[in-house]
Amino acid sequence: MFTVKTKFLRAGERMNYESNYKAGDIVYVVYRNPHTYDVANVQEAAVVNSPDRPGELDLFLYETYFPLDDSIAVYASEGEAERAYNDAFGGGAESEGELW
Repeated sequence: MFTVKTKFLRAGERMNYESNYKAGDIVYVVYRNPHTYDVANVQEAAVVNSPDRPGELDLFLYETYFPLDDSIAVYASEGEAERAYNDAFGGGAESEGELW
């Protein structure tokens, strides 16, 4: 449903997303439509306290809670998410056609 984070980590290294974000932060994710897998877009999401896992954080998107972990590509700005989207799926001015 989400894209894979594009930052490369060393073997055995894991990003600690919880230390990077706090409840109330607004972040951006590249979300794939679960009903139409070839449709993806950048969406705003909120970082919230998990209702099911006390002391942990979730992403709240489309009235659903998702664990804030390294299985979801999270971006601090919409621009950063748009660049990652274009890198992964193409798009933007450079792929709209060549100028003659």
